[in-house]
Formats: sequence, C-alpha cells, structure tokens
Amino acid sequence: MDGKIDTPTDTFIQVAEVWVPKDDVLVYAAGDTNGLGAFEEASRGTRFAKGEGLPGKAWAEARPVVLKGFDGSYFKRTELAKEAGLSAAVAVPVFDGDTLKAVLVVLCGDDAERIGAIEVWTANRDGLLMLDDGYYGAAEEFAFVSQHTCFPRGQGLPGGVWAADAPILMRDLGSGYKFVRASAAGKAGLTSGIGLPVRVPGGTPYVLTLLSALGTPIARRFEVWAVKRGGKAVLIDGVCEREGALWRDDGDGTRAEAPKAEAWKGPVGQVLGTGLPVVQRGAGGLPAGYGAFVGLPSYGGGAMTHIVAWYI
Repeated sequence: MDGKIDTPTDTFIQVAEVWVPKDDVLVYAAGDTNGLGAFEEASRGTRFAKGEGLPGKAWAEARPVVLKGFDGSYFKRTELAKEAGLSAAVAVPVFDGDTLKAVLVVLCGDDAERIGAIEVWTANRDGLLMLDDGYYGAAEEFAFVSQHTCFPRGQGLPGGVWAADAPILMRDLGSGYKFVRASAAGKAGLTSGIGLPVRVPGGTPYVLTLLSALGTPIARRFEVWAVKRGGKAVLIDGVCEREGALWRDDGDGTRAEAPKAEAWKGPVGQVLGTGLPVVQRGAGGLPAGYGAFVGLPSYGGGAMTHIVAWYI
C-alpha cells in the first residue's frame, strides 16, 4: 500500500536503493521501498546521467552526498517522496579505484519522533576530520554538537575509522569512553554506531557513520565482514539487540571460530558474488526475525576489502 510507511519497526532509514552504471547512465538495480509501490515504480523507470539527481551527483563529485530537503533541489522524485513521507536522502558511491561500481541511496523521513544519524566526515587542511554534512532527524542537540566537533586521526568513531582504514562498530554510545560525543548521544538516545571508509578517486578521505537509536533504529543488527582471498568473508564484529555479540567467546581470551560467508550463499554471499551493494526484503537466507538486509562493500587495492551489513 502506498503512503506513509507502517511497519512494526519504525526505522530511521525507510528506503534503500542500489543504482548501477549502464550505458553511461545509472539505472535502478534493486531496492527496499517497504511497500511504497508508486515510489518504487518511479525509481524503476528513472535514469540518472552523470551529475543528474542525487545518485548522479554522488557519481560526478565522487563523494557521499547528503540531501536534507527535496523542495527546490536537484532531487527528481520530489512529489512522490513527499507523498510517501520521505524528506531526506544520502547517496554513497562505491568505487573500485576510479571505476564506479554502484551508488547506494538511503532515504529517511522527518518527524518529531525519528532520531538517528547518518554523517559524512572529511579531512580539512589542518588534518582533522570535520563534518561534511549529516542528517539527524529530531536529534537537534546532537546535530549541533557534531557540527562543532573535529576528530584527529585515531580519535572517536570517525577518527578511528580513518586511522584503521576499515569499518568499526561501536556500542554503548551514550556511556562509551571512546565515543567523544557520548553525553550528547546519551541525551538523544543513540545506542550503537558503525563507521566505514568511503574510498573515492583522488584519495580524499571520507568516513560514513550510521548511529542508531532504540526507538527508530537504523538496524536491529550490525555486522562487519573482512573479505579474504578466494571469494570468502569472515565476520570480524557484530552486534544484535536481541543476541548481543554475534560470536562466542571460549572464555580464555580467544574467540571461537568466526562465522564465514561464501560467494552467492546467503545475503552477505550475494555481496561477495555480485561485487555490488545488496538490498533485500523478505528474501530467503535472512536470519530468523529479520525482514530486510542492506550490504555495502568497500574496495581498496583493486579488491573488495570489507562488507558492512545491517538487518531490520
């Protein structure tokens, strides 16, 4: 049914789409519009040239792009988005070297209850990470704090991702000593966050952070996978609000054998097999109790290095 999204999980991200290059334009490859039939139909029939619309802008500018309002903007599906209660979007390009593999677009609503954060950080001339842009829903105080915070390499979630050049999952944001904005996060109800490097041509550092609240979560489950040779991946970190950590500790300081994924087997395997972001809803292979999956790959040195996944 079209109109406002009505699901048991009132998520911060309401729509996710994958756009891939074909014949010098971006075409719709997959998506989870969560019942928004008219919006999905319009997306399937839309093409974006380089620099056109939100996906085309992320492609042309080779960087993540945050769009916090559609009216009067370059967004092409404004009326349908407004009818569906969507009011903000973030486009994340996936490059392998200089080659664009895909653009992941996530869209959010805007109301008095929706809290979370999707942030893009980049380095300034002083070698500090500054907020390039972000969308926070109703978390206005946290947005203000973020706009006035900078991170040296290695500090906080963005700085840690920058230093490691790898995804990092962080728990207990409101009380964690490693999270620089812990006080503001606690007041906003933000509980867990994940950060990942967005590698683009030219080498400008970008870090994407997704911060989740219990009431309107970005995800019920986060995973970080390291991609190994031979088309396999191993789970190196993960957290679920129901299960806690997604691996078993043997009790002697060592971790039991971590879960693995193979190409084309299960949702993470689809990312490995296609080499593209994967968005699924209601597909087979999802863990019990989850209705949707988003998997976002990261490339470096000519190969896929990591997959960040979240489940709703």
